Amino acid sequence: MNTNHTILVVEDERKIAELLRDYLMKAGHDVFVQDRGDRVVPFVKSRMPDLILLDIMLPGMDGMEVCRQIRKFSSVPIIMITARVEEIDRLIGLELGADDYICKPFSPREVVARVKAVLRRIQPAQEEKTVLIFGAIVLDDEKRMVTIDGQEVKLTPIEYGLLKTLMIHPNRIFARNELIKIVSGYDFDGYDRTIDSHIKNLRKKISHCLPGQHVITTVYGFGYKLESPR
Repeated sequence: MNTNHTILVVEDERKIAELLRDYLMKAGHDVFVQDRGDRVVPFVKSRMPDLILLDIMLPGMDGMEVCRQIRKFSSVPIIMITARVEEIDRLIGLELGADDYICKPFSPREVVARVKAVLRRIQPAQEEKTVLIFGAIVLDDEKRMVTIDGQEVKLTPIEYGLLKTLMIHPNRIFARNELIKIVSGYDFDGYDRTIDSHIKNLRKKISHCLPGQHVITTVYGFGYKLESPR
């Protein structure tokens, strides 16, 4: 079976773009490169890549705005790349719907590993396919579809993985670093609190369909759990 994926690299530094393209192509992926942010949304709408590597500092439109616009119509996985290492930049990117965050300088092999991990999250193993139900929330793992009170809800891969994990083990308390490792397949090198941004986004989508109901509970000082609203 053909397992090639289409990867869009958005990077205006030519040497970095070529390096990423070469390593990803060696890993068996089809790779396209864009060097301007204002060209990304039309490309994504026409080609629908399987994953996007998105630099933040871009001519035409910065990566944050590109991510914001893409999330209006697509849940395609997005890994943001930047030289800005401040915690606030990471959190802003994740709150906009990015799935991962890599800081320059980086190892091309690490980028390929991160890409592989994210793509693996959107291809569940056959034996794991099932339907999970928690109140008004229904998760169909075979169709990779979530409905809440009858409404289909678009989730990013990390949001989907978080919800699935919490639904498999309702009322179990998960530590932040435990959740990020389960849904990502690796540790996030000490910034496990970025899971808060993904949980915040997931809560917003749930509350849009179930106003006033809080099904993901914060256990202060530890993590999160899924429980029926009181």
